[in-house]
Amino acid sequence: MTPPTLTPARRPRHVLRAGGLFVLVSVVCGLLVTAAALPLVGGAAWGAKEAREGMASLPLEFDAPAQSQRTRVLDADGKVIAYFYDQNRDYVTLDDIAPVMRTALISIEDHRFYEHGPLDAQGTLRAFVTNLFAGGVTQGGSTLTQQYVKQVQVNAAALKGDESGVEAATDSSYQRKLRELRYAVSVEDTMSKDQILERYLNIAYFGGGAYGIEAASEHYFGTSAAKLTLPQAAMLAGLVQNPNGYDPVAHPDAGIQRRNVVLDRMAELGTASQAAVTKAKKSKFDAKAGDDVASGCQSTDYPFICDYVKRTVLTMPSLGKTEKAREQALMRGGLTIRTAIDPSTQDAVQKAVSGAVGAKDPVIAAMDMIEPGTGRIIAMAQSRPVMGASAKKGQTYWNYSVSPEMGGAQGFQAGSTFKAFTAAAALEQGVPLSQRYDAKARMDFSGARFDSCEGNVPIVGEFPVSNSTGVNGSMDMYRAADFSVNTYFVQLALDVGMCDVTKMAEKLGVESNTPGQPISSYDSLPSFTLGTAETNPLSVANAYATFASGGIHCDPVIVTKVTDSSGKSLEVPDAGCKRVISEDVASAMDSLLSSVVTRGTGARARTADGRPQAGKTGTIDSNAAVWYAGYTPQVAGAAMISIDKERKTPTSLKGYTVPSTSLYLEGSGSGDAGRRIWKPAMEQYLQGKPAEAFPSPPADLVRGPSPFGRGQGTGQDGRDGEYGAGQQPGPGGR
Repeated sequence: MTPPTLTPARRPRHVLRAGGLFVLVSVVCGLLVTAAALPLVGGAAWGAKEAREGMASLPLEFDAPAQSQRTRVLDADGKVIAYFYDQNRDYVTLDDIAPVMRTALISIEDHRFYEHGPLDAQGTLRAFVTNLFAGGVTQGGSTLTQQYVKQVQVNAAALKGDESGVEAATDSSYQRKLRELRYAVSVEDTMSKDQILERYLNIAYFGGGAYGIEAASEHYFGTSAAKLTLPQAAMLAGLVQNPNGYDPVAHPDAGIQRRNVVLDRMAELGTASQAAVTKAKKSKFDAKAGDDVASGCQSTDYPFICDYVKRTVLTMPSLGKTEKAREQALMRGGLTIRTAIDPSTQDAVQKAVSGAVGAKDPVIAAMDMIEPGTGRIIAMAQSRPVMGASAKKGQTYWNYSVSPEMGGAQGFQAGSTFKAFTAAAALEQGVPLSQRYDAKARMDFSGARFDSCEGNVPIVGEFPVSNSTGVNGSMDMYRAADFSVNTYFVQLALDVGMCDVTKMAEKLGVESNTPGQPISSYDSLPSFTLGTAETNPLSVANAYATFASGGIHCDPVIVTKVTDSSGKSLEVPDAGCKRVISEDVASAMDSLLSSVVTRGTGARARTADGRPQAGKTGTIDSNAAVWYAGYTPQVAGAAMISIDKERKTPTSLKGYTVPSTSLYLEGSGSGDAGRRIWKPAMEQYLQGKPAEAFPSPPADLVRGPSPFGRGQGTGQDGRDGEYGAGQQPGPGGR
């Protein structure tokens, strides 16, 4: 929550009126100045005069900026994923702090806190006498209000990195005491005692990186400030004067001894019974009971999700106009960031990925899942889930799921998953699924002409293309997709035009991982339809989610809500959902890609419940990477296994046995990425969810006339019998 600001609302004045209080403060300050400068009794009047003049020159109001607070990142269930902070502080109200904690602090630091004003004359005079005879400052008489003023000044300087400011706020000069006293007058004139105590308990440093009583309670005892016991409260109260020296973790004997001093003081003042104090002294401190709350992503369970969230938040204009302002808001603003990550699904996807490829293996695996129609990222997993620099330990700083701008690596070719984008571009031009080509086993397209975005151009250089599945000859789009026939889709891409193909991929959501080379820049390369562009799993999953949503594209969204420390909602990145292809084209794509799952290369990735689903396999040259991208109406996902380009071996996945899992890789999208990762992950996510059917495609996109003037199939669904008797599916391939 946000600490209250200093307001003009005044509490009832102390017994002394403001003018009289000012005189008293000035006189006492004069005594303090005299003690340091003129150890003659006759100098007191001169010191008081100097103090009055010094006090009068100071500002009337004390500027107490909002306290820096930690930011929390939550998953979809509200569980904390990570924290971000410059100072580990969670501001809590006085009502959320155990009464025994308040009592313990007041007992040891300022037992007359509720009786005196900004200055405790008794304490200050006592310190004056002691220091006078000692010839220097040996005893302080600061009230909690004065200590609060000091803490605010130290804290503000520390956050600015102003070491000289920290020194000025902590030196032992009487000039500093004058400042504190003057500001204390302002604080007590504008805040109640309870407000001062609340702010003090929240701003104080308790050691171990814990700022404020809530963080300190967590750090030392693994509890909240509201649940502190007497021995715990006494130990924390004893820390504020020397948090490092009395740290019970680093210095257990000193910490216990200091705790007991506080307990004895409470017994002396009657704020705790002798019996309770005696019992509390017997309490042992367990250094392992506390909870350490690290800042940042590296030590979290989901470091790459955390990093993606951080990068997303740092683009939010609602957090500030500059990156520096947004960074400060993240690290100091006490934000609550809610994400779309479903923890049970995330863990299931991670289990599937790690079950295929281990962190130390020389190959890489990843999978991402997106909710169609919203863009919400449900899961983001990779085979190296620990963020770090040790390759030997299976660590990495790369997020293999995303673009370089969001922390990704150089990217991966996605193979035949890109054929879906050529098919969608063709359907948008009115080309039916019954479109036929003579797809020979090997064809040379060198010199063939096509429409790029710069006009009609020829293929530059040699461009021979071969099929890899053994299915060749005259066929329609269904059969070509089912068996991923390369020579069919190159012919289709050339007729459609690479400008439209790349624009289709781009508007569906595909990203290029090659810096300075957007997807649209591949319009001069017909090999694009075979998946030669470097991309990432998240964007492929997002493109397939556009099919699943009926043609509505949404930008991937991981942050669903951000609130500031007061609970006010801030504007978050919008998914920007909009229609990019017609429902007719989307339903025709459902039909085409459903056929791949029911009767084609994607069959082994099909979930066991047999619900309607669609997908496409992908394998690149030399079997260096295998993919499976698929969806149901409720969810879309893309899974990938690839060689690691930063390592020399292996150079191919085909016939390779993954060391940590003993998984034998076929080098196929369906058998490896589909069956081993996509299928178990999807089965876990879809368990208990109703099966939903895809809409039927329009007849003209199934078996209508071709704008290219080539023959079409004559079967019921546009196919012409190439599957044999009893093998043809019903309308739409279902």
